[in-house]
Amino acid sequence: MNTPRKPPRAPGRPAADATVQRELLLNTAVDLFSHQGIQATSLRAIAERAGVTPALLNYYFGGKDGLVDALVEERFLPLLMRTAEGLQKAGDDPQELAGAFVREMSRNVAEQPWLPGLWVREILCEGGLLRERLIGRAGPLVPLLLAQRFAAAQARGALNPGLDPRLLVVSLIGLTLLPYAAAPIWRGVFANPQIGDDALVAHTLALLKGGMEP
Repeated sequence: MNTPRKPPRAPGRPAADATVQRELLLNTAVDLFSHQGIQATSLRAIAERAGVTPALLNYYFGGKDGLVDALVEERFLPLLMRTAEGLQKAGDDPQELAGAFVREMSRNVAEQPWLPGLWVREILCEGGLLRERLIGRAGPLVPLLLAQRFAAAQARGALNPGLDPRLLVVSLIGLTLLPYAAAPIWRGVFANPQIGDDALVAHTLALLKGGMEP
């Protein structure tokens, strides 16, 4: 009895599971981007790290611009959306809002270790390729939302009147992401295994509490 032959695979179509392979390539690209910068990372370097040919990156993403778009849509924006949802549930107390933001950002970094490095290289630094792609979309989701709710808290006397609600958001972002971005330096200076993520969150909240109380 003859066994039915499988139909031939379309030319150029990857043999491996498409979703798994695409995720591997995107994860590899994100890791290299966070360590080397987007401009300095070639498709060939990503392909070599992943053990594939550059043609496969073009197949899935259509080139480097498409790869960067996928980074924004599939890595950054889901984190921002989740953070915004957490802030919406935090209530109106400014201390609770700040605590929700700090804990959510700590969770984001724990799950996505590339986040601080990519934030510094591609958003914070002048010329970063993600700044223009993200600022307009991220602003309403988290920074503007936080500033508005801090301003409302200040108006009802629940927040230190000496603070600018907008700059308080800037301080929050700096207090959460910068310590992680600089961790290779300060963890080497203060060689203490007790200074982990939980200790960093507790320290940040204690620091904020004294400055935010009316």
